[in-house]
Amino acid sequence: MTIAVRIDYFDGCPGWEVARARLVEAAARLGVELEVELCRVETIEAAQRLGFTGSPTIRIGGRDPFAQPGAVPALACRLYVTPEGLAGSPTTEQLVAVLAGQAHAG
Repeated sequence: MTIAVRIDYFDGCPGWEVARARLVEAAARLGVELEVELCRVETIEAAQRLGFTGSPTIRIGGRDPFAQPGAVPALACRLYVTPEGLAGSPTTEQLVAVLAGQAHAG
């Protein structure tokens, strides 16, 4: 099974690289393939059009499983709530859970 993933990011925020590495690790744990698309967001207009609420915004199967109610589009580094506290990327375990749900739904 192949799962489509898009990582929206902007230059200057390292969280997207961590997220990409963790996604690859999560997929390997589950034995699924990823089709990863990187989308650089360069303007606030593009952020608004894409619903980009910070770097990285991860879309799995077309949706942001970590969306926070009330978050507004911004060219900023995004923070994720993890069991260890706020971080610049979801944990590998959080990504395993989301990918597993997508694999079962697909």
